[in-house]
Amino acid sequence: MFNNNKLIISELRSHIPFTGMGTLSGILIMLFLIAGRFPASFSNDFFWVMHPSHVLLSALVTTSMYRLHGGRGAWNTLWVGYVGSVGIATLSDCIIPFVGEWLLDMPNRGLHFGFIEKWWLVNPLAFTGIALGVWHPRTKIFHALHVLVSTWASLFHITMAMGGIPSPMEIMAIAVFLFLAVWIPCCTSDIVFPLVFESRKLVGRNKELR
Repeated sequence: MFNNNKLIISELRSHIPFTGMGTLSGILIMLFLIAGRFPASFSNDFFWVMHPSHVLLSALVTTSMYRLHGGRGAWNTLWVGYVGSVGIATLSDCIIPFVGEWLLDMPNRGLHFGFIEKWWLVNPLAFTGIALGVWHPRTKIFHALHVLVSTWASLFHITMAMGGIPSPMEIMAIAVFLFLAVWIPCCTSDIVFPLVFESRKLVGRNKELR
């Protein structure tokens, strides 16, 4: 468990630069959308591409991390994979961006729950990611993709809510919310959640052996 805690802290630190680059890419995309005067419907369409893709990648990486570190059992794997992807992707792509929209008083702000609104798309992709993580567990490349896709999903949730051109201060605030929406939830989903759950399971097994 101590080794897992060290790994978690190390991973959180190491992901700061990459998350920062993802945030920068999101801000550049936002500026492009503003310059091109793209309608809110454009952001809406891309959000419903990025958010389900985020869930798929998150389920794959979360399940892979759990299995690679000794996690076993069909129900435990399913629970870790689903909650770690759908639950945390909803926090990352929807709830945290909505908090930012509300604090910035954006005119078209709204809260979206993909696993309910488009249950027929999001939930099957989560189960597909879990199955892929069990069948062929891989983390590095898919985790990097997960971080970028999560950034863009959060971004499009925010740009859906904008009613005009944001001020420089608002752009800085959006960058902060993008960073937080990705760094903490995505690292929690892919790294912290499966490792902590597996650590607790191992502790429980040790107690039973005593």
